[in-house]
Amino acid sequence: MSLTALALVVTAAFLHATWNFVAKRIDTREGGGPQLVFLYALLTVVIYTPLALYFLAGQASWPSALGWGVIAVSALLHFGYTLVLQRGYRVGDLSVVYPLARGTGPLLSSLGAIVLLGERPGWLALVGIALVVCGVLVIAGGERLFRRGSMHAGAGWGVLTGGFIAAYTLADAYAIRTLMLAPLVYYYLENVLRVVLSAPTAFSRPARIAVLWQANWRKILIISTISPISYFLILTALKYAPVSHVAPAREMSMMVAALLGVRVLGEGEMHRRVGGAVLIALGVVGLTLG
Repeated sequence: MSLTALALVVTAAFLHATWNFVAKRIDTREGGGPQLVFLYALLTVVIYTPLALYFLAGQASWPSALGWGVIAVSALLHFGYTLVLQRGYRVGDLSVVYPLARGTGPLLSSLGAIVLLGERPGWLALVGIALVVCGVLVIAGGERLFRRGSMHAGAGWGVLTGGFIAAYTLADAYAIRTLMLAPLVYYYLENVLRVVLSAPTAFSRPARIAVLWQANWRKILIISTISPISYFLILTALKYAPVSHVAPAREMSMMVAALLGVRVLGEGEMHRRVGGAVLIALGVVGLTLG
């Protein structure tokens, strides 16, 4: 992986951990899920419309029919990802749900890249995969994953979220590397479709939108600003490096999420979770170099 791609991915990883930390602190007792997806996507469209129009006016072209199809698929996958992630945060710990989601996501992404895109990681990458798996199991609680309770529930939702991550990562890679779509325009149009997808469910209970916004507007504004930047960086990195390198490398955010979870949110077992995060980070290094 080039230094340019690595710098893009590492910066994106820290931004991603930051907005997930903010998302964990959103009060969703009186609204969440579809309402939060709608507000986030709508605000993202509002904030980034000027920049998207600038690119469309002079530096990028409108997608082809196939491009619109990939954008629609990505919008559906991102919509499902956000709903599943929010559900996971409501039943489990940040330092369980987030690392599991971000840990299984690159594993499945790398497998998909090998099977569908013909990528061939070396032996060092395989060692990295093993380290990531071990780190994920350590953070998620080891044998406790098989017991009932919040840890078990959070683990299940985390793995499911990872499946969505892998699916939209492969779709995004196809859009950026094969169809040559501009990253910012691609993600902007995907959010426009996400507004459309989430609006019917969100407005089925319009009062919840108002309550959610009044209680969390600052946090939603932060997420709507930071999250797209993080994703623009990842999409740009896909232009310079394979999926099997980019997807795992962004999981440097494991360490950040684990520290935020135990230090700021008061989630317990710091040594075990940080130890698992370190294993994942080492695995990411192996995957990147392999």
